[in-house]
Amino acid sequence: MATHFTKEEYAERLSATLILMAEQNLDGLLIFRQESMYYLTGYDTFGYCYFQFLYLDASGKYTLLTRAPDLRQAQITSIVEDIRVWVDKEGHKPVSELLSLLNEFGCRGKRIGIELNAYGLTAQIWERIREELGKYCQYVDASQLVSRLRLVKSDAELKYVETAAMLADDALDEAIRLTHPGAYEGDILAGMHSAIYRKGGDDPANEFIIGSGENALLCRYHTGRRHLADEDQLTLEFAGVYRHYHACLMRTIIVGEPEASHLRMHRASVDALSECEQVLKPGSLVGDVFDAHARVMDGYGYQDSRMNACGYSLGTTYAPTWMDWPMFYTGNSVIIEQNMVYFVHMILFDSDSGLAMTLGRTYRVTESGAHCLSRHGTDLIVAN
Repeated sequence: MATHFTKEEYAERLSATLILMAEQNLDGLLIFRQESMYYLTGYDTFGYCYFQFLYLDASGKYTLLTRAPDLRQAQITSIVEDIRVWVDKEGHKPVSELLSLLNEFGCRGKRIGIELNAYGLTAQIWERIREELGKYCQYVDASQLVSRLRLVKSDAELKYVETAAMLADDALDEAIRLTHPGAYEGDILAGMHSAIYRKGGDDPANEFIIGSGENALLCRYHTGRRHLADEDQLTLEFAGVYRHYHACLMRTIIVGEPEASHLRMHRASVDALSECEQVLKPGSLVGDVFDAHARVMDGYGYQDSRMNACGYSLGTTYAPTWMDWPMFYTGNSVIIEQNMVYFVHMILFDSDSGLAMTLGRTYRVTESGAHCLSRHGTDLIVAN
């Protein structure tokens, strides 16, 4: 097996999951989130784009139902021993295998938790399952059960996060080296990815964000590349990734001479990030971090340029996004705990002036507060 954690750690995760299941009176758990499967068993695949699930019985037994291409994937990467394969053929509905498996475990009339908030459980698949499942057993939404456990990282997980943060720093070093007037965005992007892959890093759960000129005001990936002008701005949002654990950075690099407005936006971003760092500590609420960000940005007069969220949890995530639960927005009542990992980003996009400024770093929550995992500071990066 090519798992990345010890059998003892997987056993601890299983035990914690079973305790939560018992507290919620669940006789079983239907797991559709790939992150949960990886966390509990090591199973590593992008095959969740098709119908598959991991069933966890209250007795602690795992059973995986998947397709033939993922049979050996599960055998090699996971601790799951009971692996079943459903056969692709026209008109076949694998819900019959699901009900057969539940029947095997004596689930008729029992209370079963389901990860409904899962990219692998499409609306079409759920429609096929829901009616039959409702006749068979009582089901409840248990989408956050394993996700809540994944929030607090173990020592072994934190080592992977720290490696990911080092890779993110290396990628930023490459971006700085390659950014200059006339530079091609494709070369910058290639250099950043290479810095990660050459040291054993993995693909990110979503594309790196890169945009210059007016596209520096975008915080989503888009197709198309351009060469940087003599006076320009380049926004980068990216992640170092190791064993699927992500550590993000976000920066706007100024090409040429920064405008006075750029300098003021950067100063506001530094001040707001500093306020967020003070709040990012055990016992605070996730929503408190956003409120600290908003107070500073609004105090500078940037309420129309800032976002309505300023970051999120990070961990081991799969496509289509590295953004994990929970997110920093006002009113979020999740309590911050030691050894959680968060990406905090300051984003200012001024559509009237066409100027952008961003600043984001990844933090580990320690007993004493926020610990930045990046070796890079917060000074404005200027490329000439």
